[in-house]
Amino acid sequence: MTPDHTEVRTFLARYHPFDVLPEDALDRLGQSGSLEDVQAGDAFYDVGHRLEALYVVLAGEVELVSPEGDVISHFRPGEAFGARTLLRDGIAALRAVAVRDTQALAFPRKLFEDYLKAFPAFGAFFERLKQQGRRPSAAVDTTNALISAPLREVMTTDPIVIAPDATIREAAEVLGQKGISCVLVGSDHRLDGILTTGDLTSRVLAKGLDPSRPVSDVMTKDPLSFAPDALVFDAMIEMSGRHIGHLPVVDGGRPVGILTKTDLIRRQSVSAVFMISDIGRLSALEDLKGIVSQIPQLLAQLVGSGVEAHKVGHLITSIADALTRRLLKLGEDRFGPPPVPYLWLACGSQGRREQTGVSDQDNCLILHDDYSEADHGAYFTDLAKFVSDGLDACGYYYCPGEMMATNPKWRQPVKVWRNYFSGWIARPDPMAQMLSSVMFDLRPIVGDETLYAGMHRETLETARANSIFRAHLIANSLKHTPPLSLFRGFALIRSGEHKDTVDLKHSGVVPIVDLARVYALDAAIEPVNTRERLVAAREAGSLSTSGADDLIDAYDLIAGIRLEHQARQVREGKKPDNFMAPNALSALERNHLKDAFGVVKTMQSALSSRAA
Repeated sequence: MTPDHTEVRTFLARYHPFDVLPEDALDRLGQSGSLEDVQAGDAFYDVGHRLEALYVVLAGEVELVSPEGDVISHFRPGEAFGARTLLRDGIAALRAVAVRDTQALAFPRKLFEDYLKAFPAFGAFFERLKQQGRRPSAAVDTTNALISAPLREVMTTDPIVIAPDATIREAAEVLGQKGISCVLVGSDHRLDGILTTGDLTSRVLAKGLDPSRPVSDVMTKDPLSFAPDALVFDAMIEMSGRHIGHLPVVDGGRPVGILTKTDLIRRQSVSAVFMISDIGRLSALEDLKGIVSQIPQLLAQLVGSGVEAHKVGHLITSIADALTRRLLKLGEDRFGPPPVPYLWLACGSQGRREQTGVSDQDNCLILHDDYSEADHGAYFTDLAKFVSDGLDACGYYYCPGEMMATNPKWRQPVKVWRNYFSGWIARPDPMAQMLSSVMFDLRPIVGDETLYAGMHRETLETARANSIFRAHLIANSLKHTPPLSLFRGFALIRSGEHKDTVDLKHSGVVPIVDLARVYALDAAIEPVNTRERLVAAREAGSLSTSGADDLIDAYDLIAGIRLEHQARQVREGKKPDNFMAPNALSALERNHLKDAFGVVKTMQSALSSRAA
């Protein structure tokens, strides 16, 4: 039976991921689909059946049942089933049974596969089903996925390398014959320099140099280089900040590639990098605010492109870092050079590189011990206010707990900061625990990093050696619990503005953040990013391989669902938040989310037993 395609379009537009499809694509679904009615207890398909359609429940309920009779997944109106099978070999491993009389729309497999390729946001929703476990899928090759790719996937391989004693004329001939804009100078095993067509113009022709001179006289010596596994994003930031168009890629000292702006333009433009570049050249607060206001759209694009959650956090946080650096530069232009060296640091989600579409500001200032309140206090008071006011104006609202450099307590010389940390560790009362938890996530943004480097390592070692402090830190890490009820349902918020939702930040991500901080302290691990801490803890042995893998899986899944929720809100014209109704997910996603919360609860129980 053929359904009314207008009714189909209206129905599907209410449910994700069909809500991301354009109207003509929804119309085509309505025109191509067919209706199937199945009575309670009967099956849409059995184990071993070859599927040729994706099913969407219109009315009723469907369960996927294993050959042993176990219910694996449950689907309600608006939810699609059969996708996992279609994304694999097409042979059903489960039986799709109607719980009660059920009507479903069946869309041809070929059309489903076409839509996966044509509409990235639609494809990203189903992409994770290709994996056996709960690990998120790899990013699809789209504009914003490029920035999270390693350089080896983008660079020009087998770069031309000439010897340092080659003449300038010989180098020019190579450039002309090969039609390239640069050559590397050195050998197959060593990089000495780089020579570009721009260098020939400005350093040779403009100065009338003899072209028989060695190329070593005019090359750029010891150029900036990156390893092949470095992110394209990080390389582009450096290229933009240093105003260079060619970046050698070196593996163990051996030149293996070259990245040029032409390579990147050829592959697609990258909005996150352009946003950071724009921030670096703008001075008016309104202009900066306009750039930062694009973050929600960027987040939606990144999520729609399939970029993994931890990489999205890295990219979004880099914009906050760029804005902080720019405001500090503008502040120094206004108030003059700093009277003593300083270091501006971020803590909280910015410190961990885990910002999303909703962020306050958490920051502090470490000042050189030559600092005098009488002589220098006014300067740093004004600078801190200028930067924090600017961040707030651009959308990074003031920290409710005043964990900001505008608070004199968090604007102190090195010796005071050392006393803070040693005091918190020696006397771990609840307030000290809260403050130390925040401050263990500090990350330098701008300034003299030597003011903090030694202190960070010293604090980690001191805290690690204090068993009482560690016990208090463990207790503090157990305050945020996953939203699971006694019978493994979701424990929803019961009243108020966010009734019937789960808080994906404080009940989802934060418990893992807290656990990772404990495991990092166990091994005195310096990285502050949650995912990096879990990986390092696994390698250091402070967390078992299976425990680390499970927590990383859980973190990736919860963080990914949180970002997808925020991206969906952005597409709907809403302000992103952290409160999601579980029924916004498919049955498969709800089950996986419960599994992830279960992992966190299990790890918290194990940690609680250790502290007892």
